[in-house]
Amino acid sequence: MRIFLSSPHMAGEELKNVEAAFATGCVAPLGPQLDAFEARVAAYLGEGLHCVALSSGTAALHLGLRLAGVGAGDEVWMSSATFAGGVFPVLYLGARPVFFDLDPAHWTLDAGLIEEALAEAVRTGRLPRAIVPTDLYGRGCDLARIEAAAARHGVPVVVDAAESLGARLACGRMCGAGGDASVLSFNGNKIITTSGGGMLVTRDADAAARARFLALQAREPAPHYEHATHGYNYRLSNVCAAIGLGQMEVLEQRVRERRAVNRRYRMALQRPGLGFMPDPAAGRATHWLTVVTFAPDLLGVTREDVRKRLLAHGIESRPVWKPMHLQPVFAGSHYVGCGFDESLFRDGLCLPSGSNLSRDQQDEVIDLVLDMLDAA
Repeated sequence: MRIFLSSPHMAGEELKNVEAAFATGCVAPLGPQLDAFEARVAAYLGEGLHCVALSSGTAALHLGLRLAGVGAGDEVWMSSATFAGGVFPVLYLGARPVFFDLDPAHWTLDAGLIEEALAEAVRTGRLPRAIVPTDLYGRGCDLARIEAAAARHGVPVVVDAAESLGARLACGRMCGAGGDASVLSFNGNKIITTSGGGMLVTRDADAAARARFLALQAREPAPHYEHATHGYNYRLSNVCAAIGLGQMEVLEQRVRERRAVNRRYRMALQRPGLGFMPDPAAGRATHWLTVVTFAPDLLGVTREDVRKRLLAHGIESRPVWKPMHLQPVFAGSHYVGCGFDESLFRDGLCLPSGSNLSRDQQDEVIDLVLDMLDAA
C-alpha cells in the first residue's frame, strides 16, 4: 500500500453537506453552503474578518495583489522559498517579483532583510508596491515585524498563509488573519481541503466586496451582461464549500494529529547530521509537513538518496521548495540573501505527514531512514 506525502482526510460530515447542496440545487458558485463556509472560517480566524472563497490560493493571491494596486512594472517583494503558484500572480499583473531569503532561525521570510531593503528603497525612491511574506510548512512568519516595517513606508502586505491554516503567531493571532489581506489554500494536500480551492481574508469589508465582484467576472448590476472592468471566473462552487464546511469541524483535530506525527519523527530521528524545522517557542506551528535536513558529510547519504529509497518502497516524499530565483522561468530575477533557502532545497526533505498517517506507516518511514543511515 502506497504511503502519500499528505493525502485528503475526510471527516464524515462532508457528504451530508454536499447532499444538502444538491437538494437545494445550489451547485454553482453561490448558495448557503458557500456563505456558511466563509462565515465559519472568518469566525475561526478572529473577529472582524471577511472571507471570500475562491477557486484556488493562487486566485486569492491574484485578487489580493490587484486590490493592493499592483500593476505593470511594479516590484513585489516575496519569499523565494515557495510554490510557484504563490508567485505567478505577480506576472499576471505585469509586475516583477524580487525574491528574499529565509531566516535560518525559523525558516520563514527574513524580516531583517526586508527592513534593510525598505530603508534602501526609501533612499533610492523605489519602494515595492506590495510585500508577500510566506508562511512555510505550517509555521507563521515574523509577521508583526514585517507589518511594522511595511506600515512605516505605506507598503501593503498580502500574507501567503496557504500552508498555515490552524497555526498561531506568537502574538496570539491566527495565521491567515494578518496583513492587509491573507491567502489560504484548500488544495487536496492541505491540512483541510475543499478538493481544490482557496480564500482571501481581509478586515476591509469594501475590499472583500470588490474581490467577490472581480471573482464573478466583474459583472455590473444590470439586466444584461455589463462590464466596466475585467474580472475572473474565480468563485468557489457551493459544492466544494460544502466539503469545506465538514472539514472545518475537524480542523483542530487535524492540527493535533499533524503535530503528533512531527513529534514522533523528532523523537525517532535523533542523529547528528539530521535537523528539523525549528518549532516556535511561542505561538503554534501545525507542521502541515514535517521537514528533515540531511547533512551528507556527517551521514554519508544525501537528501536525494533518502527520497529515492523511500520511493522504491512506495513512499512519497518531496524536496523542500526549490527557490524561485533558481527556477528557469525567473532567471535573472533579483535575489536578496545569502542562500540559506538554497541549502534547505539541497538538504531538506518533506516526509509523509498526513493526519491519516497510521502509526505503522510512520514506523515504516522511520525504519527505512534509520536503516539507510546505519548502512552508510
